[in-house]
Amino acid sequence: MERLLDPDEPDPVMVQNPNGASEILLISDHAGRRIPRRLGTLGLGDADLERHIAWDIGIRDVTTQIADKLGATYIYQRYSRLVIDCNRKPGMVQSIAEVSDGTEVPGNRNLTAAEVRAREVELLQPYQATIERELDRRKASGRPTVIFAMHSCTPVFGNDPPRPWHIGVIAHRDWRIGEPLLELLSAEADLCFGRNKPYEVNMETDYTIPVHAEGRGLPYVEIEIRQDLIAETAGQRKWAELLSRLLPQVVERSGILKK
Repeated sequence: MERLLDPDEPDPVMVQNPNGASEILLISDHAGRRIPRRLGTLGLGDADLERHIAWDIGIRDVTTQIADKLGATYIYQRYSRLVIDCNRKPGMVQSIAEVSDGTEVPGNRNLTAAEVRAREVELLQPYQATIERELDRRKASGRPTVIFAMHSCTPVFGNDPPRPWHIGVIAHRDWRIGEPLLELLSAEADLCFGRNKPYEVNMETDYTIPVHAEGRGLPYVEIEIRQDLIAETAGQRKWAELLSRLLPQVVERSGILKK
């Protein structure tokens, strides 16, 4: 199989605080927007590559601050979701999207099986394998783990109405973490939040939560922060401070560590 990444290109996975002592594990599937050199710009202009279709704007900067404040390990993907979406199971339509929010992605059309395989092997698999190894390591040592899957979402998607939620709290069957987070958010003044908004976990097509959280029976929640609130440094700092204060309280309220 021909290589996708050149030897001097960055690894797809970044692990911040690999020895973090916190029970909290932070994960971001769409933190970066790099594109492998061999793929050029996928046929897109700079403006499109800065949009939400390429990455979760602001989430890496928010979450790196949270990780440092809490002493938590943070695993994130450096390459753009346009190359391959690391929160989609291989073979799904949105795994390598030919159209994203109405924008055609020329570099994703008419790919050979070998080209698809290279993206899976060099970008998707190393990322998901890193999460798996971290969870295996914690399990082997008897260490509790609470997963916070960190995302950001566009204020407006397609022709849908503008999204009013500042933050979305998302889970499927397991709400051990989601419910206390919703309770704490309700006490924050002037904060609009939603339960399973603007998305829900799709157990058939999503990867990270179905496999690593629901699949292992680990407590978790997926967080979606609206991108216009964290596109700039001040907003990133504000949300990092808020969530650094709330997440430990969420874990405490859940009672998970007492079991």
